[in-house]
Amino acid sequence: MVQGKIYVTENERGGWRVGKLDVSLDSVVIAYRQGFSAETIQQLYPALTLEEVYGAIAFYLANQAAVSKYLEGQEVHWQELHQRIHERPSPVAARLREVAEASRTAR
Repeated sequence: MVQGKIYVTENERGGWRVGKLDVSLDSVVIAYRQGFSAETIQQLYPALTLEEVYGAIAFYLANQAAVSKYLEGQEVHWQELHQRIHERPSPVAARLREVAEASRTAR
C-alpha cells in the first residue's frame, strides 16, 4: 500500500515549513499568490522538489483560511522584529552605519 506524504510541517517555533530542507511555507504561498507556476517556484527554491512545491500548494488550497491567518501572524511577527532591530541595532550594525555615513559626508 502507498502511504500519503506530508509536505508541510510545523517546527518547534511554530513556523510552517516545506520539504526536507525546511523552506518556509510563506515563500511558496506568496509566490503562488503572485501567480508563479509550481515549476517557477521550484526554480526559485531549488531546495524543494517539484512534488514538494505541489504538495505545499495543495496544502494551501485545502487550508486557505488557516494559512491566511498564519501569514497574517507572520507579517506581524516580522514587523515587530524589524521595529526591535531598528530601535536597538547591534553594535556592529551601528558601527557600519557610522562608517557608511562618514564615507558619504567625506565625498
